[in-house]
Amino acid sequence: MFATNIALATKYDYLEEKFKKGYAWLKENDPCKLENGRYDICEGVFALVQRYTTVPFDKARFEAHDKFFDIQYLAEGEESFGVCLREGLEVTEDKLATDDCIFFKTPEFYSVVNLHKGTLAVVPPEEAHQPRAAYQGKCMPVVKVVIKVAV
Repeated sequence: MFATNIALATKYDYLEEKFKKGYAWLKENDPCKLENGRYDICEGVFALVQRYTTVPFDKARFEAHDKFFDIQYLAEGEESFGVCLREGLEVTEDKLATDDCIFFKTPEFYSVVNLHKGTLAVVPPEEAHQPRAAYQGKCMPVVKVVIKVAV
């Protein structure tokens, strides 16, 4: 799955070598058998294996990153998350200098992406996303990999 603004679709090459190496890592590894943590893939690309229980939408925060794309891949379970352009959003917490992460107030208008086992979404730096939200309001444990691809 790939969804973005038309301006961003032509700005980046979502099939450049770094992305291909991230996709290949997902095909070659079973995240359900890996420990939580960071896995270096190549220069400028690494995977973060995570396990958590999804939360209601009103508890999930919108975030964005300046230095990395996120390839959000669900290895087990179901999850929803909001996504929208980050321009004009109200900042609630700025951790860009330390963690390359900035948080926003939930916007009035956003789209929802639903992921289930084996699906992914690519989020560029210009978009905010709201990970960890419960699909159809059902909180459940998930195994997720976030492939970080340097801009």
